Amino acid sequence: MAGGCALLGGCAGSPFNETRIDPASPVAADVARLTRSDAKFPTFAGIPKAPTDLRPVAQYGRDASSVLAEGAALVQATGPETWTLQATEDFAEKGRREAGPQIAPPAPGDAEAFARALRERATPPPPR
Repeated sequence: MAGGCALLGGCAGSPFNETRIDPASPVAADVARLTRSDAKFPTFAGIPKAPTDLRPVAQYGRDASSVLAEGAALVQATGPETWTLQATEDFAEKGRREAGPQIAPPAPGDAEAFARALRERATPPPPR
C-alpha cells in the first residue's frame, strides 16, 4: 500500500515544472537559456561506437600479473643476501692515495696548548 502511494505520488506532478527562478539571480539568464523547450537533446545515435583497438579485458589482468612477477623477481635478485663486498682493501687504499698525504694525528699536548692559547685570547681586556 505504501509502495502504491509512493508511485501514485510521483505521478502527481514534477517539482521542477513548478519551480520559478528569481529574475534577480545571477544565473537566471543561464537557466532560461538551458531549459528552453525547443533545445536539441542528445540521442542514442550520438553515442560513439566502442573502440576496436583496445586489448581484451583479460589481458589487463595478465599484464598486471606479469608486472607483479617481475617486481618480485627484482626484489629477490637484489636482496641483501645476494651480494657480498669483495676487494674492499684495494678500494680503501685507492681512496687513501687519491686523498693525498697522510697527516699525523696531533700529540695530546698539542691539544692542551691550543686550548690554553684560546683561553688566553678569550680573556677580556683590562678596564681603563
